[in-house]
Amino acid sequence: MPDQTAQKTGRIIEIKGVVIDAVFPDGLPEIYNAVSIDMPASAEQGERTLILEVQQHLGDDRVRAVAMDSTDGLARGLEVRDTGQPISVPVGDVTLGRIWNVIV
Repeated sequence: MPDQTAQKTGRIIEIKGVVIDAVFPDGLPEIYNAVSIDMPASAEQGERTLILEVQQHLGDDRVRAVAMDSTDGLARGLEVRDTGQPISVPVGDVTLGRIWNVIV
């Protein structure tokens, strides 16, 4: 039985606005899984992690994902890591009953 805890890694092959295509030679992440990219530091921002959600399997070990933040500074060849789970938001007593602006 294969090890399900091993993180799948891939590389960016195409960037179209907030839509990213990546190749995963060792197995595709599931649709709706979150994948992450460590963004290089820029003059405006330090190093940060960009989260994307896999939307489609394209064939030839490729996936199409949508970024949850700006893709400024991305380049082909950057490493993409499968988190192995969907996007999630921690919830606790301090967030109960609050309204969140998810558009910003």
